[in-house]
Amino acid sequence: MPGSSIGQRLVLTSFGESHGRCIGAVLDGCPAGLELEEKDVQKMLDQRKPGQSLVSTQRKEGDVVEILSGVFRGHTTGAPIAMIIWNKDQHSRDYENLVTKMRPGHSDYPALVKYNQYNDYRGGGRFSGRLTATHVMGGAIARKLLKQTLGVETNSYTIKIGKISMNEKFDQKMKSKIYQNEVRCPNQKTAEKMRASILAARKNGDSLGGVIESITTGVPVGLGEPIFSSLESDIAKAIYSIPSVKGVEFGSGFAGSELFGSQNNDPYVTKNGKVSTKTNNSGGILGGLSNGMPITMKVAFKPASSIAKKQSTIDIKTKKAAILQVQGRHDPCVVPRAPPVVDSLVSLVLADHALIGGFIKPVL
Repeated sequence: MPGSSIGQRLVLTSFGESHGRCIGAVLDGCPAGLELEEKDVQKMLDQRKPGQSLVSTQRKEGDVVEILSGVFRGHTTGAPIAMIIWNKDQHSRDYENLVTKMRPGHSDYPALVKYNQYNDYRGGGRFSGRLTATHVMGGAIARKLLKQTLGVETNSYTIKIGKISMNEKFDQKMKSKIYQNEVRCPNQKTAEKMRASILAARKNGDSLGGVIESITTGVPVGLGEPIFSSLESDIAKAIYSIPSVKGVEFGSGFAGSELFGSQNNDPYVTKNGKVSTKTNNSGGILGGLSNGMPITMKVAFKPASSIAKKQSTIDIKTKKAAILQVQGRHDPCVVPRAPPVVDSLVSLVLADHALIGGFIKPVL
């Protein structure tokens, strides 16, 4: 099953299945000398793990990471860093009725055809959102590497659930408020409305989607490469590896398509001898390269596909219509658990380009 690795100099390889014995990640290319302990990775995993509230799946997984290699006496050695999380709360019997009945909105049917019935369908198997924990394992290290060497930091948060939006502009003072509520929205009043809407959907046997905004500050000028390795190309590819993601936009994005060039262009200015732009409609990226402004991005998530409502489908064995009611424990909205995943993937891409461009040295 190709496609399990991402990166050129900093390479993350993900392995495992939702209901297998474990899930894990190998991060290769991390420079020697970075201070690293399991608690550095665990902190971000705790922000993503299931079973924390009523707005997420009730699957109870501690998601306790074990670092197996690549760290000695509290520092990275430059060798591959292997990490695992043991799966402990699988209810595989909930998926027995999915052997022949294809779940609407899921990968069941194309995976069945592609892998000739050998695909692990339990809990979504390799296609499960549970595998985003492997993104966080590697991303937590990349995030610390960027912060320590370049002062780069990514913060992602919920700005929309269903039709409920946070309207105020995010500033760095709001950073500490992101994880003060269950939906990861830095505005508490809006967060309460979002939570209520998710619980209402859940009570009705349904689900909701939403939007996460991500802002990366401290980015040096010149990260990225033109054409096929542009910063936008690589970040978008990484973000689309998150199940349920259906849209990514940078800067003014789709709204910018309605403006005149005179409105959307970002005029250059100097402040204290430093070049910047007066506005940031480009989202901090021009020609595939970082321009020194914050990298701003929005990520759209579809409603979770596993819902308690009865749905029409087909029985792949009989080729006849069937009614399916999905069993098991599922997120009524995946958005609240996604901010640390977005943080991780953006950090992985930026750290990879920082190594490629020589902004970070192989030995710290």
